[in-house]
Amino acid sequence: MSDLSAPTPEPPPAGGAPAQGWIERVFITRRFFALFNVQVISALGDWVGFFAITSLAASISTQPEAAIALVTTARVAPGIFLAPFIGVIVDRFDRKRIMVVSDVARAGVFLLLPLVQTVPGLIVASFILEMFTLAWSPAKEATVPAVVPADRLTTANSLGLVAAYATMPIAGPIQYVLKVLNDHLAEISVLAFLGLNRELGDTQTLAFYFDAASFLVSALLISRFVYRGLPSTSAAAREARAVEAAAATGDGSPSTFAEAEEAERSSLRGAFDDIREGLQFIGANPIVRGVILGLATGLIGGAMLVPLGPTFARFVIGNANTFPLFITALGLGVATGVVSLTALQKRLPKEQAFPVLVFAGGVSMFFGVSMSTFWLAALGIFGLGACAGAVYVLGFTLLQEHTDDELRGRIFATMLTLVRACVLLALVVGPTLATVFNGFARAATGDQEGVPTASVFGFDLAIPGVRLTLWLAALILCGAGVLASRSMKIGLRSQLRDGLRQAIGPNGEERARGNHPTAIPVAAPDPSLPSEPEAEPTEPPANPPVTGSGPAAEPEPTPDAQEPT
Repeated sequence: MSDLSAPTPEPPPAGGAPAQGWIERVFITRRFFALFNVQVISALGDWVGFFAITSLAASISTQPEAAIALVTTARVAPGIFLAPFIGVIVDRFDRKRIMVVSDVARAGVFLLLPLVQTVPGLIVASFILEMFTLAWSPAKEATVPAVVPADRLTTANSLGLVAAYATMPIAGPIQYVLKVLNDHLAEISVLAFLGLNRELGDTQTLAFYFDAASFLVSALLISRFVYRGLPSTSAAAREARAVEAAAATGDGSPSTFAEAEEAERSSLRGAFDDIREGLQFIGANPIVRGVILGLATGLIGGAMLVPLGPTFARFVIGNANTFPLFITALGLGVATGVVSLTALQKRLPKEQAFPVLVFAGGVSMFFGVSMSTFWLAALGIFGLGACAGAVYVLGFTLLQEHTDDELRGRIFATMLTLVRACVLLALVVGPTLATVFNGFARAATGDQEGVPTASVFGFDLAIPGVRLTLWLAALILCGAGVLASRSMKIGLRSQLRDGLRQAIGPNGEERARGNHPTAIPVAAPDPSLPSEPEAEPTEPPANPPVTGSGPAAEPEPTPDAQEPT
């Protein structure tokens, strides 16, 4: 394990006691507090930039739906093919330089975007932005264990989830305000050099400048606060430190950083060997393999809710306007899951809880899409969100705990690649399956115009293609929990059985055996008191007598006690 696997301790104050201000209590360390601010600023820039680019694509194209689809694809597709190579770069070079260069490059792209007036230009810009985002994200995830103690990784990842997705609801209003302000500033002739009055319909020039500024601030915080004082994370620096340590102990010949850097450049020719090494590690480590498979496979089912949600709200609930409320329920569930996991992190076995929560998310989704009233359906979606938020945090924490520092870039890049590929698959396959299943439902029920309906136990149940597809998606999510459990070599059935026992209490037989936490302990006899004679039993006892804390025992018979007949 590299020397960066543990965070660098910050110097205590002059009094000798460690500083425990509000920053340390909430954000663990000051270095992670800086990283959290970087995540918030960078995520806000990402969301505002995404909304601005898609709005601009829709305004300058005669086919806005196709333009938005192409721009969105350019933000998703690169990760499927290039993320493994980018993961090698993250592990080989200094992560501070990678994050700073990525932020500066993204700022440069947004500064040039006001000059773009065509959809192909927006597609190229989106592709370049995604390339640098792919390098920035694994480097950030691999940095967290270096600035946070191992026992606080769950809290750190919970805060990271808040930084990444809590900024999305406010990014839309910010983008709208910037658009309105852009239109007002365009009337000022002195500011004409900024391009605010460019004839592009709904221009987003000011929003692009806001994004560029956010990424520049992020780069400054990374350089001055997050990595300041930390050793380099490049492979050359790690090798040089290892060689110096070996030379100091007499275990090897001394070397220099230049020689190590030259070895790094020559080793870049073996990028495929590095990719193979990362994949072999994933295959050999059951926890890492189970987490990646569980997250990726689960998203195939869970992500189908996004394209099919409006159709479900329209044809099953009967009101298309309830779809935003379902998204709200999902978001509240995610927040609840993250907060609950953070509160229970010290008492929760992470490896055992991960597959159980994935399976529970599938059960909640199946319940929600089986309901035909809004509140019950929203309750199921809320449960799905709670499980999804906890699974996200647990998955990242397990990957950070069970992966060496030298491999974290490749592992997170591989995980993000599979996640993007599965989300893209769900977005494409979900609507297609809904159309196919809807045809089957119409053929089975004979209803060729309205919503297909079947009678179940005397009740009319709507079974349009969208509900059938979401049922399948929920089963896929449950299957992801089983797959993760088998890969991690954890018995999902036993975990569910133990959890049920703890929830409902023991039965009579278990209480008699005393193998449940609620079994009543028996006080040990006082050796100073004389023991009373016992009546000889007619048959030998089935179990030996137990003293001390253990299962509840029958009261000892007195000499006058009669033998049972």
